[in-house]
Amino acid sequence: MSDHPKEECGVFGVAAQGRDVGRLCFFGLHALQHRGQESAGIAVSDGTHVMVQRELGLVSSVFDEPALRSLTGDSAIGHVRYSTTGKNKWDNAQPVALPRGDGLVALGHNGNLTNSDALRRRVTDLGHELRATTDSELITALLAHEPGSLLDAVCNVMPLLQGAYSIVVLTEDELVAFRDPNGVRPLVLGRIDGGWVVASETCALDQVGAEFDREVRPGEAVRLTPDGTEGRQAMPPTSRALCIFEAIYFARPDSIIDGQAVWQARHDMGVQLARESTPGADLVVGLPDSGTPAAIGFANQSGMPFSEAVVRNRYVGRSFIQPDQELRATGVRLKFNPLESVIRGKRLVVVDDSIVRGTTTRRTVQMLKDAGALEVHLRISSPPITWPCFYGIDMADRDELIAVGQDEAGIAAAVGADSLHYLTLEGLQRAMGRPADGYCRACFTGDYPIPVPDASGKERFEATTGAAPSR
Repeated sequence: MSDHPKEECGVFGVAAQGRDVGRLCFFGLHALQHRGQESAGIAVSDGTHVMVQRELGLVSSVFDEPALRSLTGDSAIGHVRYSTTGKNKWDNAQPVALPRGDGLVALGHNGNLTNSDALRRRVTDLGHELRATTDSELITALLAHEPGSLLDAVCNVMPLLQGAYSIVVLTEDELVAFRDPNGVRPLVLGRIDGGWVVASETCALDQVGAEFDREVRPGEAVRLTPDGTEGRQAMPPTSRALCIFEAIYFARPDSIIDGQAVWQARHDMGVQLARESTPGADLVVGLPDSGTPAAIGFANQSGMPFSEAVVRNRYVGRSFIQPDQELRATGVRLKFNPLESVIRGKRLVVVDDSIVRGTTTRRTVQMLKDAGALEVHLRISSPPITWPCFYGIDMADRDELIAVGQDEAGIAAAVGADSLHYLTLEGLQRAMGRPADGYCRACFTGDYPIPVPDASGKERFEATTGAAPSR
């Protein structure tokens, strides 16, 4: 139901003496729900045992009050998932848990590895029988076979991993968070009364009353205890490659990513977009929610009035109940509904953050024209997506991307818009206030900062573990 790149995953961890860590983890995951709505899970350690609960569905449907009361301990990790590798099934829900010594190791992962084929061979040679179809199980299996402390095991396994990963991992007596040497996915540390918290975004720290301390550095592994943290630079940081789509779309607007307020970055993208291309129109509207900050920035710069013109049903998540054919034909109205009294007779500038396949955008344009819009001018606050992502975002295959082989006029015609303009790469970096160095922009440029597998690599991995590739 969306023409945006699909969410990735979110991770959370807490070590706090005397606190209800299972409940803290629940609220931390609730703040990260936008990063994945297919499954949710929490693992808790009481110092002797690790208990794991995970299920398909949203955080609020997976965990109820009795479940949270059973998740007692001094440390916990949690995960929300959108499948970029492996089908949406229970075996692929996280945290993944495997035997390690006399106990368990549980792991939650945001990102994608690009050397899963080689790791799968290594893991099967160790005698591990794969049950899931995710690279996260491969990492867990490697840690399960590594002796010594969990922090030592993480530092020994990290050089074997290639790709994007921000990970939380838990045993009976240790909680460790670690991040790939390019820092593709965000991971932040925070202080809380009685201990420490780690999360994909600062909004999760805010939700549980934690105070931001710092980012986990690229290539760093950090042990969290109620008394403090111990960080080790397990791998030397390489060229920084933070995913730029965190600022464009993925992160919550109230988060701080790499020291930058997400809402302000999106607002400034809209300002730059208006500087590049302002059509003659009556009203600026944003497609909620991710297009709204950029639309406000566009309106401020252009001098056109901004108005809410589309109402979003905020309770439409990933559902296992599919609409019937008649409802499916209406498509976008399950998520958006236009305000005809605002739209009718107006020439609209419609600001959104991205277009992937164009299918939903076409329906949205038609919906607005059916509601009485005289003209619909699309303004997109990111450059055209012309390459797939291998690092944890579902952006479709290259032959499905509408911007491949088409200019702006061709795309406008394909989606039924009166005009279209994408923010330029140069404009994007001006809006960010930072140079391109330090970001992964491969979906726009095809320049991948980490080597990627050949096109069949992902299919081969999943075929050998019994699942068709997820799209």
